[in-house]
Amino acid sequence: MAIYLDTSNIDEIRKYTKMGIISGVTTNPTILHKEGASGGMKGLKEKMLEVARIVAPHPLSVEVTTNHREGMIAQAKEIAGWAKNIVIKITVHGPNGELDNMSVIHELETKHDIRINVTAMMSAQQCFLAALAGASYVSLLGGRVNNMGYNSIEEVKKLRYLLDRYQLKAKIILASTREILNVIEWLCAGADIVTVAPNFIEGMIVHPYTKETVQMFLADAAKAGH
Repeated sequence: MAIYLDTSNIDEIRKYTKMGIISGVTTNPTILHKEGASGGMKGLKEKMLEVARIVAPHPLSVEVTTNHREGMIAQAKEIAGWAKNIVIKITVHGPNGELDNMSVIHELETKHDIRINVTAMMSAQQCFLAALAGASYVSLLGGRVNNMGYNSIEEVKKLRYLLDRYQLKAKIILASTREILNVIEWLCAGADIVTVAPNFIEGMIVHPYTKETVQMFLADAAKAGH
């Protein structure tokens, strides 16, 4: 596990899956809205089933669309039933700091055996508590942490230490990638996974000096008559 693709674009998912580069896909309501998802829960199911089939057996994270306790539980159970490799995303707390989410996360993991990816977290302490609640994945929005003037790398290091010390199962996901260099920095700091938009992967692969070198090789091969 290292790189998850942060998109619901079928063509992009197929493209990078064929390369063997990605080990999962993450989505959220904002991504789905930007990429033209429609049709309510039925439309979401059709789209996510297709993505799940493409990336299987790797995980696909799908976020619930409500923050009411019973609604989150009902949606999580429904969505998790669509495919074996679907992981449910739930925010660490509600829009006004409501605390029901943590008990929902604990119940879904321990009583319903549903894998949860806790998202929208900005600190090691939030991630640590979500891991204690039983979350399988804890998503730290590293780009937003940096935007607030804090060092996301230090948060990753602290979180890695805590998860290892207390032998918690949660995998650390770093999301909200702002720069290509974030990917390697966060992995080296201790993240298990970094989520990236498709253009970041292309930027990691393509280097201007590599292009220049390949062009030189081909030009010299042509001169030599090969």
